[in-house]
Amino acid sequence: MEDLVKSTEFNEHELKQWYKGFLKDCPSGRLNLEEFQQLYVKGFLQSRGPNTFSFRSFEFIDEYALECFFPYGDASKFAQHAFRTFDKNGDGTIDFREFICALSITSRGSFEQKLNWAFNMYDLDGDGKITRVEMLEIIEAIYKMVGTVIMMKMNEDGLTPEQRVDKIFSKMDKNKDDQITLDEFKEAAKSDPSIVLLLQCDIQK
Repeated sequence: MEDLVKSTEFNEHELKQWYKGFLKDCPSGRLNLEEFQQLYVKGFLQSRGPNTFSFRSFEFIDEYALECFFPYGDASKFAQHAFRTFDKNGDGTIDFREFICALSITSRGSFEQKLNWAFNMYDLDGDGKITRVEMLEIIEAIYKMVGTVIMMKMNEDGLTPEQRVDKIFSKMDKNKDDQITLDEFKEAAKSDPSIVLLLQCDIQK
């Protein structure tokens, strides 16, 4: 517990409450992908405190998208990518340490930490670069989760997933090699707030 206090933004009392809730919904102490997806969708429907397990607080989708989510969308694909980002050791399960460390970054982390997190979400194969295919995979999952019609309406530009990827690459891919490095990602996001909106990431400085 002392180690988690040092490595997260939560105090000991908060960690104990989160752990209690985690075990309540996950008695084995480990979440597999199917369980994660079920709880992920469940988290959209209910906003709950740390005494129960809730994914709502570390969504990449803004509040408006959450409010109009059901019954139009399907969160399973996006949850699959979120699971990959949570599962730091790649063993196919999420334990409490992985869960709480991820929650700490996405809910209370610095702007820099959140940018790193978002980059890892989009970098599907973990090679340190985001390709157009990888970017499109995540953007399409977001559209699918929220509902394409709603997604296009909630964004004034009305972009399709493909058009959104093109716009992001035009802003981020400085050397025009059709891939985005972490440095390009961070530099663009810090200098142009509109990119964060294009990514549909809930990143606040």
